[in-house]
Amino acid sequence: MTGLVHIYCGNGKGKTTAAMGAALRAAGRGKKVLIARFLKTDDSGEVAAFSCLKEVTVLPCKKSFGFSWNMTEEMRREAAVYYSGLFEEAWGMASSSPVFLLVLDEIVAACNQGFVEEEHVIRCLKAKPEGLEVILTGRNPSAALKACADYVTEMKLEKHPFERGIAAREGIEY
Repeated sequence: MTGLVHIYCGNGKGKTTAAMGAALRAAGRGKKVLIARFLKTDDSGEVAAFSCLKEVTVLPCKKSFGFSWNMTEEMRREAAVYYSGLFEEAWGMASSSPVFLLVLDEIVAACNQGFVEEEHVIRCLKAKPEGLEVILTGRNPSAALKACADYVTEMKLEKHPFERGIAAREGIEY
C-alpha cells in the first residue's frame, strides 16, 4: 500500500474541514488516525466528536500561546519548543504504530512562523513509512514543501462573513 502526502492550503475556509473529513472517512473504514493540531486549542467541535471514535487519536493541546503576532520573543521560543516537541511526538507515534493517516493541522503555519523546522518536516516526509498517508494544512506552503506532496489543494477565498465583522461561530468555524 502506498501512502501519499496531501497539502490543503490557501486563504479560504475549509483546510481543516477537509482534513477532518478525510480523517472521518478513514476512521469509518476502520483505519487508525492520528491528529496533531498546531497553533490551535482543543476547543473545537471536531476534537469533541473524534473523542467518541476509537480509531482516532487527537493529541491534546496542552499549551496555548495566543496569536503569533502578539507573542513576545520569549513566548515565541517557548512555542517553538512546544510545537517542535508536538511534531516529534506525532511523527514518532505515526512512524512506530499502525497509523494509516496522520493529520498535521496547521503545521504549515507552524513552519512559516519558525515554530517547527520545515527542513526537518520535509526530511520526515521523504523518509515516511510506505503506507502512511499524511495531510498537512495551512496557508502559504513553500515550494519545497509542495514538492514533497502528491496532492496540493488550494482553498480560494472569494467571500467570507469575517469581512462583514461576523466572528468565528461555534459548530461552523470551530
